[in-house]
Amino acid sequence: MTASADIIVIGGGIAGVSAAYELAAEPPSVLLLEAEDQLAYHSTGRSAAMFILNYGPPSVRALTAAGRAFFETPPEGFCEHPLVGPRGILAVARTGQEAGMEAFVSEGQGVEAMSPEAALAKVPLLRQEYLAAAAYEADAREIDVHALHSGYVKGLKARGGRIVTRARVQGLERRAAGWVAETTAGSFTAPVVVDAAGAWADEVAALAGLDPLGLVPKRRTAIIVDGSGEACDSSAWPVVADVGHSWYFKPEAGGKLLVSPGDETPMPPCDIRPDELDIAMTVERFEQAMDLPVRRVEHSWAGLRTFAPDGTLIIGWDPRAEGFFWLAGQGGYGIQTAPAAAKLAAALVARRPVPGSIAETGLDVAVLAPDRLIGSVS
Repeated sequence: MTASADIIVIGGGIAGVSAAYELAAEPPSVLLLEAEDQLAYHSTGRSAAMFILNYGPPSVRALTAAGRAFFETPPEGFCEHPLVGPRGILAVARTGQEAGMEAFVSEGQGVEAMSPEAALAKVPLLRQEYLAAAAYEADAREIDVHALHSGYVKGLKARGGRIVTRARVQGLERRAAGWVAETTAGSFTAPVVVDAAGAWADEVAALAGLDPLGLVPKRRTAIIVDGSGEACDSSAWPVVADVGHSWYFKPEAGGKLLVSPGDETPMPPCDIRPDELDIAMTVERFEQAMDLPVRRVEHSWAGLRTFAPDGTLIIGWDPRAEGFFWLAGQGGYGIQTAPAAAKLAAALVARRPVPGSIAETGLDVAVLAPDRLIGSVS
């Protein structure tokens, strides 16, 4: 037996559930298919997300700004607790990185240069000899990823959307009645398919007979270490990041610190695990900058951040196949761009004008269209 809907969304991460939520606000029926036993198993569930206006290329920054109101004032009943909380970002530079810091300050929105002494006042365990320059972005926010994802899932169900897990798509064919998705949970059909499959988005497109757009999943490693003790209270620290993107750390609950080397190692789509050398590199870089020895790595993991060749998102209809829509290439920006990207995707699928919050940023949504990448992969 084949179940039908007006729109099938493939992928239960933040991109898929947010788009399905927005699509379900309209009359069409929406069906979300997730390959794993649970939603958000891969990148979304492993993200240490922040809301950072100065992160990513111009198109990402525009989408981030357009979604700010959603984070600060979510729809009534969307969540029980705030989606974002204060957590500034302290960018630091060592000798030789001063030019990069100057560019970061001059190009950023709401970024202020800070003396090394002021940086040490915020994070006293930074090594004084490491600091050549610093800057602070006070407006950055910490995102409650679980609350955001759960809010979209709850809202999707409330709007009549259906979710099917353990439904890995194994075939995708366009027929007279629309797309037929053959999955491990049965067959599903709809006139429109939204490919929000993250690291597997090119593979889903291949099932539909489409050549890939060149998406590259990249491994990002993270560890948890102890940041508490008599000498410090890390709970009020900002996120601290090397201006050259070679490491960062973020305070977590219970006096812990999440530390990452900022790695971007190309990988095939998979259930990714951390590499021991990357874990060791993470500890080394952290200890070079911080007077806080890592006595034990309490937990380690890795996630995949999937990038388009030009580093920006892919949102739009594929001209090669009627009813096939892309929502992919979120890179490391998927959480913070989700509200605006989902609203834009829903508008484009419904052939409606670009939402005002996005239009006001001046973003030309054509830069997100898949057309730009078709034929670029040899």
